[in-house]
Amino acid sequence: MNREDIKKFLPHREPMLLIDEVNVMEDENGNSIAKATYFVTGNEYFLQGHFPGNPVVPGVILCEMMGQSAAILMKEELVGRTPFFTGMTEVRFKRTVLQNDTLEITAYIYNRRALIFFVEAFVHARNELCASGKFTFALVDNEKL
Repeated sequence: MNREDIKKFLPHREPMLLIDEVNVMEDENGNSIAKATYFVTGNEYFLQGHFPGNPVVPGVILCEMMGQSAAILMKEELVGRTPFFTGMTEVRFKRTVLQNDTLEITAYIYNRRALIFFVEAFVHARNELCASGKFTFALVDNEKL
């Protein structure tokens, strides 16, 4: 999926749409995995002041990228709903993400209860782990927003 395809499922729009491409595939156990890509150009709004002379992608932005990648796994359930973070645990940042990095984001759902999804995700750049975490999402009907 490219950005236009992603917009068919996610409510995010520029400048907050933070994945450029995503593919959903199955692992050896038949579980769905999202593999997303984001190209850090250096022109992003979040690099403007973080930090002048040494732009680094903020950790909260990496969490949002992981969340958007994971939300694609819920795409059938997203029709008429919006995904909201309800929790983040075990979030770790291992390496800084800089301009011109190509980010590879992997996410999978490890549990679900009705419209509550439990996800684990990872961000890699240059074949190194940059960030990881476990996230919980609630899908909320748009008419309730």
